[in-house]
Amino acid sequence: MTAPTREARLLELFATLADTMVDDYDVVDLLQTLVDACQELLDASDAGILLADPAGDLELVASTSEATELVEVIQLGAEAGPCIECFVTGTAVSVPDIAAGSGKWPVFRQAALENGFAAIEAIPMRLRNTTIGTLNLLRSDTGSPPAEDLSAARAFADVATIGILHERSLREQESLSSQLQTALNSRVMIEQAKGVVSFTAGVSIPDAFTLMRTFARDHGLRLSAVAERIVRRDIRLEPPEA
Repeated sequence: MTAPTREARLLELFATLADTMVDDYDVVDLLQTLVDACQELLDASDAGILLADPAGDLELVASTSEATELVEVIQLGAEAGPCIECFVTGTAVSVPDIAAGSGKWPVFRQAALENGFAAIEAIPMRLRNTTIGTLNLLRSDTGSPPAEDLSAARAFADVATIGILHERSLREQESLSSQLQTALNSRVMIEQAKGVVSFTAGVSIPDAFTLMRTFARDHGLRLSAVAERIVRRDIRLEPPEA
């Protein structure tokens, strides 16, 4: 990708993130757009986002692949890994060579290596003293991403965090908890809908998700609303004709 094209896409993403900073937007779709852009535009093989629920427990909300989901979920199950440490400390955690590390996080390291990941960058989604989750960049090669990529990722995380929190959520913890819980509930419904579409349309899980997002955008609907209608069997999606 040439520099001008990449720069244009970065600006486009920031505009997309800024456009979502209104009362009515889909948190899950916003975060999925973010991880997709990280995979496309930054030096990352895959990306994922962990978001805290009202009790402070992390949940996987968006990812670019099933392998990323597995690595993130294993960290959650083991309650250990760079993403967990990033959330707890509120600071970025870099592991440029997963295989060469010490005995720290053995379950995470094994899962990451088995899924083809050699390095990870965990970036906090934080505004002032409030940390709501982490943006995680996984790489198939060892080493750290270029400095400009890390700066862009931090900016993405900051803008997304502001979009989720809103100024009113900073003043009202109950509003924040409700919004985060809604995002997590939406994720559960979307996962169910992906399985339904995969079965009924005869496509893979990633392709099922693409069909859902395309339908939502073409019809001006929120992704979570489309997922709910799919699970209720109100609509049925079919793969596009070849």
